[in-house]
Amino acid sequence: MSPAKYVGNGDDVQRRGAGKGEREEALKENRGLFLVLLLPSAMGWGKEGHFAICKIAQGLLNKETLAAVRALLPDYADGDLAAVCSWADEVRFHMRWSSPLHYVDTPDFRCNYKYCRDCHDTVGRKDRCVTGAIYNYTEQLLLGVHDLNSEKNNNLTEALMFLSHFIGDVHQPLHVGFLGDEGGNTITVRWYRRKTNLHHASANILVWDTMIIDSSLKTFYNSDLSNLIQAIQSNITGVWFMDSLSWRNCTADHVVCPDPYASESIELACKFAYRNATPGTTLGDDYFLSRLPVVEKRLAQAGVRLAATLNRIFTSTPINVTKLNVLNGDHRTSYSTEIM
Repeated sequence: MSPAKYVGNGDDVQRRGAGKGEREEALKENRGLFLVLLLPSAMGWGKEGHFAICKIAQGLLNKETLAAVRALLPDYADGDLAAVCSWADEVRFHMRWSSPLHYVDTPDFRCNYKYCRDCHDTVGRKDRCVTGAIYNYTEQLLLGVHDLNSEKNNNLTEALMFLSHFIGDVHQPLHVGFLGDEGGNTITVRWYRRKTNLHHASANILVWDTMIIDSSLKTFYNSDLSNLIQAIQSNITGVWFMDSLSWRNCTADHVVCPDPYASESIELACKFAYRNATPGTTLGDDYFLSRLPVVEKRLAQAGVRLAATLNRIFTSTPINVTKLNVLNGDHRTSYSTEIM
């Protein structure tokens, strides 16, 4: 089955590459799983989603940035940023301080995000959320690569891996979900028909983290993640090209700007993730096929914006570092890669 292609403006999309019978047969394979929408402290997009984001980003890095990124990557990554894009999920069990950094909760049903109101952990410590983490690790990289703060001995490799992951997380709509349901964590639904024990490890197979992507791979992409990545890349250079130019931008010469990304995510969570997904709901073809374009566009935006952020970090000159303000005005983070 050939990769699905987008036609039109990128918002009202149609798919090619699967006939009705072929699509229905593929969808039968996806019948199932009794699960929750999201576990905020767990995987933002699952391994496949984070891998796709970092693959897309690496393809958009300029030569100087690519060399700098590869110099910071651990040897086992073999120069591939995607190989470490899920590292932040893998270490969260022994770096427990990092769990609140994967998401930010917002007031129920307001469908908006404000840094000063929302960015804190469960005990109220400010800046302990996904947007705060993005500011923090951007600042660490920016100052570290330009040797502007020799008193701090930050681990720039870990900062790069955290940043790459958290920019992916902030684009997952339910990682900027409601406080009352813990970003969808307490909403129990069915994905088609099959059931599984919520306390088993397989409970991490969650709708917005993995199941929409996994179902799309089986239905449209011949179970090949590279086909999905190529289709998204084609849309970035095709029907989404003009949009992608604005995706890269930050206001006021900032190096990074996760607050608008978080605002987008909560709006999408209200419009798509929460809608028609009340407790006990069975989510089937209608939900899957109408939400998949949202997921794929968020993967694209995350990849484009991660690349743009890294390009600004590694190609800005020291004289421009203060102009390319990472603090975004009214807040800053002070923790490093180890929060005690």
